[in-house]
Amino acid sequence: MAKKGNRIQVIMECTEHKATGKAGTSRYITTKNRKNTPERLEVKKYNPILRKQTIHKEIK
Repeated sequence: MAKKGNRIQVIMECTEHKATGKAGTSRYITTKNRKNTPERLEVKKYNPILRKQTIHKEIK
């Protein structure tokens, strides 16, 4: 049975990767509490294609 609550799954996508024009995308899946953080998440994560830490923003 699925849990009920405010915790939802969100997809994080790299913002700098689109500007470079390289193939592929860097995406991470994480969870957040909708009640505590109603705005979109913005986190520094590692981008394996660019080989550095970049800002990943929540999509959807």
